[in-house]
Amino acid sequence: MNFRRSLRQESVGFQLAPMVDIVFILVFFFVTTQLFSQWETEMDITLPTARTGTLPQRLPGEIIINITRDGSYVVNARRLTESELGTLLHRLASLFPGQPVVIRADRRARYGEIIRVLDLCRDADIWNISFAALPPED
Repeated sequence: MNFRRSLRQESVGFQLAPMVDIVFILVFFFVTTQLFSQWETEMDITLPTARTGTLPQRLPGEIIINITRDGSYVVNARRLTESELGTLLHRLASLFPGQPVVIRADRRARYGEIIRVLDLCRDADIWNISFAALPPED
């Protein structure tokens, strides 16, 4: 009687479970980095400081309107005219009621430009508006 089996090993084949784990990790990484890349930060804008300001929680889908020193409007790294910004805000308000908007104005921007953006938001029935500011330096 031969109780020994032959030592021939069969090939394991392609392991699918580790490959699925790696794909999920990669998807998670790219979704996370894409989310952080969407947060708009215009480097040529110097924000004003506020003593009593707090850092709010970022809301999903919020749109950031940058107002530069020369009074131009920048949304998603694209310069817009006043009419283009109004059209964009109307479209966003009709698709997403309660759309959050963050206004990031340069500290040397004219007050009239900020009021124009507020007027455009009001005209588009956008009420969830916040202003960006930096904490004061010690």
